[in-house]
Amino acid sequence: MQAVIAEQLEIDVSQVTPEAKFVKDLGADSLDIVELIMALEEKFGIEISDEQAKKIVNVGDAMRYIEKQLI
Repeated sequence: MQAVIAEQLEIDVSQVTPEAKFVKDLGADSLDIVELIMALEEKFGIEISDEQAKKIVNVGDAMRYIEKQLI
């Protein structure tokens, strides 16, 4: 998952920590967030609702949500 995030945001994977906030820490804008959500959905074969996507503000949030969907 960290590799997908790093690739989408064009950053080094070492910056992708569970505490890293997508906008504040990783420099993502609203379009980056939409593209990232789509990439995660495709990579993991899940759907993330718009409502849920708004709740995902950092890498840890994304990891926990995806783990729940895969169980």
